[in-house]
Amino acid sequence: MSDLTELTANGTVMAASDEFFADKENLLNPAPATFQPHTFTPKGQQYDGWETRRRFGRTDGHDWVLLRLGAAGVVRSINVDTAHFLGNYPESCSIEGACAEGYPGPDELTSWFPLVPVSPLKGGSDNLFDVDVPWRVTHVRLNIFPDGGVARLRVFGDVVPDPRDLADVPFDLVALRNGGKVVGCSDGFFSPPSNMLQPGESQFMADGWETARRRSPAHDWAAIKLACPAVPVVAEISTKHYRGNSPDRVALSGSTDGKSWFPLLPETKVQPDTEHRLRIETDHEVAYVRLESHPDGGIARFRLYGKRTSLDALAAQWHATTPI
Repeated sequence: MSDLTELTANGTVMAASDEFFADKENLLNPAPATFQPHTFTPKGQQYDGWETRRRFGRTDGHDWVLLRLGAAGVVRSINVDTAHFLGNYPESCSIEGACAEGYPGPDELTSWFPLVPVSPLKGGSDNLFDVDVPWRVTHVRLNIFPDGGVARLRVFGDVVPDPRDLADVPFDLVALRNGGKVVGCSDGFFSPPSNMLQPGESQFMADGWETARRRSPAHDWAAIKLACPAVPVVAEISTKHYRGNSPDRVALSGSTDGKSWFPLLPETKVQPDTEHRLRIETDHEVAYVRLESHPDGGIARFRLYGKRTSLDALAAQWHATTPI
């Protein structure tokens, strides 16, 4: 699953009923929430999250915040993190989703459907909710009852790209936002391989995929399902920020079923802190690729471009997840 709210995937906080004590944008900060006691602003104790003012016991309303996800997808779970909010967290919450075309403003969003019913919250902790809704979600509305503070909001699910956005244009076949997905790996001790498939440049060393130091005569690998079947042409492999811990060599294999593999790129020497553009010579269609790190180390970003052979599966997934 991917974090559909991630800032690096272009998620944003669009609107909120109130943000008197702490800004709504803090909800999508990728870093864990922090707290400094006795740190006061003119509005009171400073909190790292979204905090609304007191409603003075009124029962005729509640606070809410509206987010546009970084990528549309089917939501599987949601974390309402109330870290450090102990005497000022909401009593309960509910969460709604919407599936919208284009780029509507907050007032143009309609046809909301429930993702999480009204549920109690605990203060100072993760509040994890499983979601069993088959529809694609582009926007999320968190309702809190009646008021209070939430540190972080994370929406996890499976990306469902719009096939119309990918037709007749070049696109990255392994990008998370296009539907690429890690389906297996040998190791992710320091950071997971899904980091490689994020948009944008790697920001720091932990923003890529880094394995533990290998002490056996083997190598590390990550298997990735492509957004759609294609004949790969060019791979871009970046070791940015990995200076003393980049791989010595990389290689690529392909597969049509994720089980039987054939070579796409032989073991190729790579350099630390460098972006590499590597040509792939093959006529084989693949639906999966396996990136090998010899013998181990860190890879910041992985991009794969090629000649797609079919968008039929993407189109079928898109239509199946469209709300009726």
